Amino acid sequence: MAETDVIGKTYEPVKYEVGLEKIKEYAFATNDDNPLYTDEEAAKAGPHGGIVAPPLFAVVYMKDMMARVLFDKELDLNYAMLVHGEQEFEFFDVVRPGDIVWTDGTISSIDYKDDKKIVSCKCTAKVNGKKVCEGTYTFVVRGQ
Repeated sequence: MAETDVIGKTYEPVKYEVGLEKIKEYAFATNDDNPLYTDEEAAKAGPHGGIVAPPLFAVVYMKDMMARVLFDKELDLNYAMLVHGEQEFEFFDVVRPGDIVWTDGTISSIDYKDDKKIVSCKCTAKVNGKKVCEGTYTFVVRGQ
């Protein structure tokens, strides 16, 4: 299979169950003291009527999809030379404790610049069939 044949490849969705403690752990780990993420009473009085996950909690529920992409042998990635390039998110709705998030992924591009291979994957996360977040992850393999 030619490398360009992998562009457009889609991956079966992965499931992540959002836990209250995981939301609180993430907020603590990122020094985010917003009570909407940790304080049930304050969050009930807030705009969402209860605790919600911080927006960038998306990296948690999308991580298994990224692992699936990174370890896809068809991409022929040299892990010793691989670095995180960038990531970008667009948010459509909040994620709450107890939500089941299904994330799918598609290889959106494979490019070369100088001696670098640049691979991008677009992910879509849904709760109950409703899109909550889209993310684009870009990885760079040096020395290609």
